[in-house]
Amino acid sequence: MATESVRPAAVAGSFYPEDPRALLSEVSRLFARVDESEARAAAPKAIVVPHAGYIYSGGVAASAFALLRPVAEHIRRVVLIGPAHRVAFRGFAIPGAQAFMTPLGLIPLSRTDWLALGERDDVIVDDRPHASEHCLEVQLPFLQHVLPQFEIVPVLVGDAGPEAVAGLLSALWGGSETLIVISSDLSHYLPYQVARRVDATTLDEIMSLRATLDPEQACGARPLNGLLTLAGKWGLKPQLIEMCNSGDTAGDRARVVGYASIAFYEENVGDNLVRH
Repeated sequence: MATESVRPAAVAGSFYPEDPRALLSEVSRLFARVDESEARAAAPKAIVVPHAGYIYSGGVAASAFALLRPVAEHIRRVVLIGPAHRVAFRGFAIPGAQAFMTPLGLIPLSRTDWLALGERDDVIVDDRPHASEHCLEVQLPFLQHVLPQFEIVPVLVGDAGPEAVAGLLSALWGGSETLIVISSDLSHYLPYQVARRVDATTLDEIMSLRATLDPEQACGARPLNGLLTLAGKWGLKPQLIEMCNSGDTAGDRARVVGYASIAFYEENVGDNLVRH
């Protein structure tokens, strides 16, 4: 594969370790903290995970990715959708690059999906929104740790409403071989107790499948609203796995960022599990 076809790691050494051995050790440690008794026989169809530095939100992210362990060999395709933090555009952006690199190795894009998305009027093919974007990249080492072999469909969401996002997700939904990953943090830079109240309200909306989130509640509000729209139409069941904020992990409690991991199941798996 030509070098120009690879999107290199942009936030290795800042959001997560750059050295492969250190990164593998850190991801292994984050997975090890997850209580194995929380595993479910059924795999989630979609997960919502945060995208801050691993010292802040890595544990919350690992709690969702750990749910994939029982079915890891069956998941071959991961649709990664997150908000564009640095470049404004309408609709959706996929990269021109045909693989993403992390310190743990190369991950190919699904060529079939890339070609199909490139034919859509609401999708642009542009490496620039992806070049410095962290929200999809930080999920990749977790996926590399838990899945033996997979391709990715990396999509950044710009100015797009819930129905547009739901339409894109529907086109990429696939079967049991496909996992949907929505990358989003919650509130930003509120005092600790205020953030806890705001995030609790946001999570109530998510668990009730209300697709009315705004970016003040979650930076990934647009992709999240798309998933919630589909969940309401198709009867997906959300399960809150873990929630906290940066004041609980490695940050100052004067200005915190909220995090949550949520799994969406195509069948009812019982009562919701919440860990604080």
